Amino acid sequence: MTAPPASGPVPQPFLHDLVSCVKAPTVALSGADGQIRAAGAQGVLSHDRRVLSELRADVDGHEPEPAGHGLRGAGHAHFTGIVRHLGDPGADPTVRLERRRFARADGIAERLELVNNARVPIAATVRLHVAADFAAADAIKQDGAQGGGRPPSSSGPGVVAWDGGELRTALTAPGAAVEPHDTGAALSWTVELAPRSSWTVDVDVTTAFADGPPANAFGPADGAGWDAVAVTGRSDLARLTERSVDDLSALALTDPLDPSDTFLAAGSPWFFTLFGRDSLWAARFTLPLGTGAARGTLRTLARRQGRRHDPATAEAPGKILHEVRIPDAGSWLPPVYFGTVDATALWICLLHDAWRWGLPAADVAELLDPLEAALRWLTTDADSDGDGFLEYVDTSGRGLANQGWKDSGDSIQYPDGTIAEPPIALSEAQAYAHEAALAGAALLDAFQRPGAEPLREWAAALRERFAARFWVSDEKGRFPAIALDGSKRPVDTVTSNLGHLLGTGLLGPDEAAVVADRLGRPDLDAGYGLRTMSADAAGFNPLGYHAGSIWPHDTAIAVRGLTADGFPGVAASLAAGLLRVAPDFAYRLPELFAGTDARAGEPVLAYPAACRPQAWSAATVIALLQAALGLTADVPAGTLRVAPDPAFAAWFPLRVEGLRVAGHPLAVAVDAAGNADVHTSAPLRVETTA
Repeated sequence: MTAPPASGPVPQPFLHDLVSCVKAPTVALSGADGQIRAAGAQGVLSHDRRVLSELRADVDGHEPEPAGHGLRGAGHAHFTGIVRHLGDPGADPTVRLERRRFARADGIAERLELVNNARVPIAATVRLHVAADFAAADAIKQDGAQGGGRPPSSSGPGVVAWDGGELRTALTAPGAAVEPHDTGAALSWTVELAPRSSWTVDVDVTTAFADGPPANAFGPADGAGWDAVAVTGRSDLARLTERSVDDLSALALTDPLDPSDTFLAAGSPWFFTLFGRDSLWAARFTLPLGTGAARGTLRTLARRQGRRHDPATAEAPGKILHEVRIPDAGSWLPPVYFGTVDATALWICLLHDAWRWGLPAADVAELLDPLEAALRWLTTDADSDGDGFLEYVDTSGRGLANQGWKDSGDSIQYPDGTIAEPPIALSEAQAYAHEAALAGAALLDAFQRPGAEPLREWAAALRERFAARFWVSDEKGRFPAIALDGSKRPVDTVTSNLGHLLGTGLLGPDEAAVVADRLGRPDLDAGYGLRTMSADAAGFNPLGYHAGSIWPHDTAIAVRGLTADGFPGVAASLAAGLLRVAPDFAYRLPELFAGTDARAGEPVLAYPAACRPQAWSAATVIALLQAALGLTADVPAGTLRVAPDPAFAAWFPLRVEGLRVAGHPLAVAVDAAGNADVHTSAPLRVETTA
């Protein structure tokens, strides 16, 4: 994700205790009681603006006391509050206010229901306090940006509207009396209820651009184009899959330049937009669900591929962007920003993997020119100083100091906590580049384009350089450094970046075994997943953003690499850690959480400012299922392989339906003994092993 500037402490508002209803590009964030208050990050956000900053109900001036809530789907929540001052005397509550909230791409719908289970009639005034401040998402992210609401631009019986400039918000509430004021409005209904009866009203909040969508405003999608995914076997795995796939569908957006292209927005509430790295990894994880999201992601990014050299935005010919924002929406980065060292290689890898999973040849062929441009950047401009490694440095003074996935200011540090000086050559950037060069060569060969052999030679030379320069030692033995600093000195801290090297071909078998051993040790494997930094490092902090926390997608990348290189035991241990924590987050894995120690009995702790849902976190479960099933596809070669490993025996029996390969349905079942049964109409040779 994009870390904020490193100019000082950033008191981000907490998100972990909020209920999040999502339908990209809209999210409603409320307390567990359903109230949206003018506090912290609460509100309805759309297109990087808070289009509603308050939606608070009371009955006769008393706020209902929360009795329970539940998330019924990615964009549907239900809240129950007790109205204690009304109804029968005695200990048992007899009057309650039910709230059902539905997120839509253009706003929210809310149903209020006052329920009288008393033996006596009741009379009450139900009020709804509403406000809009149109604060920018980036400002909210810094400190909540609470400046109160603003007076409505218009109001009337049952209607309130605000003019936020580029965006406008309208609220309709049938039958309500409206009292506008300087910071919003109060809507009220006089309600009389007989015993055993109820009263209901539907409130609608809609936001729209005043003059049509501006540049870089991505449109809503009708889901991600997948079949329903059903998992039977372990209930925790089934619940995690159901919630995650629903969240992924809610995060889908379309490219306004071609609405047929769907991709996954990076996450809620700050990243309802196209991200290079995040959207690519999410599409890559979800290839077993189909190639549609991969196609849309590849094409949407290719349309915005770099064309020129621009130090202000870090653009370069062939380079894949980092993120896109609506102009003037408050972001401190340029609206189209290319400050990423790894998205270009990941774009190439996704194209190759999607081809292997059955992306039609015609779709691949359309992307061969962007592929060649990306490969040219990878083998030329990516190495700014000519030392044979990909590196980055922000020359603009207004971009990201770190341009790998760990993009916070303190993420690249020595074991004593000293921050590395740029230019930085990240270990995983070299790994992605190696994999991308070989993947690009395979695609060029398959589509009869020249240039494959020089790419293979370039990858082989990179592999040799990496082995000579990145390997370091500590008291526990050898391992690859996280990076080389500006003086070409190895930054010899043990981090989760090790997991990104596996499965890329950068490491030899003996080197991969050393890395797998390191990943399985308790300083990195916390029992809840993979820590971003070893607990032995001086800078370790279990709540450090990139300095000891656990990111589910980071763990999933390591699991993929470990299974690919033949270390299923370590992979299964890390995967089990994520399943262990899933119930603590109601099966909606967050962007990150604390790297506490399960073996020491330390509890699971939220990272309070973490986004949830997050696309690559939600997609993690598909990567874990793929690892457990030993599922790989090579549609161009006509094969599909399912090889469940005994290391995942605790996951079996397991059945997964709703998968796709080469556009055909795929279902895989594994019995308790690890024997696989595969059903698909795809014209492929199915290889199964136990």
